[in-house]
Amino acid sequence: MQVILLKKVAKVGALGDKVKVKDGYARNFLIPTGQARRATAQALAEFEANRAKLEQEDAATLAQAQALGEKLAGLTVKLSQKAGVDGRLFGSVTNRDVSSELSKQGFDVEKSQIRLPNGPLKNVGDYTVSVNLHTDVTVDVNVSVLGETA
Repeated sequence: MQVILLKKVAKVGALGDKVKVKDGYARNFLIPTGQARRATAQALAEFEANRAKLEQEDAATLAQAQALGEKLAGLTVKLSQKAGVDGRLFGSVTNRDVSSELSKQGFDVEKSQIRLPNGPLKNVGDYTVSVNLHTDVTVDVNVSVLGETA
């Protein structure tokens, strides 16, 4: 299916690109989330009329993400979980836990923006986690998992 991208989409294209994607990806993800429209003549005309406004909104979103990224860079988040004597956690630390701790510290980060490179954290220690704030802004945050004895 041919679509016009209304936002920059990772591994697909930039704002305004006319790309061919699989039908299900367009129908179930890109179009419902407002990231793309079907590439019809009418949609192309409407896009060109609103192109300046969309580019301005994208630039504002990027600037906001960069500002938040500067605040988050090098931040250390401390999480405590119950752990055994050998340092293994009873359960695990997920992106939801990191997101809730960041929101407690005043940063508006959703769990879908947090990338755990090797899956959930299952041991006590220090880890580096990526926070994807925008398609062009990715920041590393340090996560320190502390063990509590039961």
